[in-house]
Amino acid sequence: MFGPPGHAYVYFIYGVWYCMNVVTSRKGVPHAVLLRALEPVEGITDKTWGPGLLCRAMGVDRLLNGTDLCADRLWLERPRGSTPPVRIGTGPRIGVDYAGAWAKRPWRFFDSASPYVSTASARLRRGRSDPATPLER
Repeated sequence: MFGPPGHAYVYFIYGVWYCMNVVTSRKGVPHAVLLRALEPVEGITDKTWGPGLLCRAMGVDRLLNGTDLCADRLWLERPRGSTPPVRIGTGPRIGVDYAGAWAKRPWRFFDSASPYVSTASARLRRGRSDPATPLER
C-alpha cells in the first residue's frame, strides 16, 4: 500500500482470502481503494461479490502484488460498448469497526442497482442465473 499510485496491493487475510487494493497516493503514503466486487462483462462465471471472491474468480494472489495496473498483465478498464448509467450509492466501510468514528464515514462507494455489490440482498441477486448477462436497469 506504500507503493506508487496505480499499482496493485494484494494481501492475504484470515488465512483464506486474497484481497486487492489500488494504490492511490504517492509512494510512501498508504492510500488505497479496496476492490470489493465487480460485475463481470465477459470470461468470468464465478461469484465476484466480495473482495475474496473477486480475487478468487480472477486468479489474483500475492504474485500480482505491486503490479502496474496500467500495463498489460492486470488492468482496469471500462466495458466495451454502451453500458447503463451507474447509480452511485455510499455507505460506511465494512469490517473496520476498530477505526472508531472513521469506520462510520461514508467512504464506501458502489452501484446501488448492481447485484454484484458485496452487500447486495439475495433478492437482488435472484434471477441472475447468467452473471455474464448485463443487468437491465
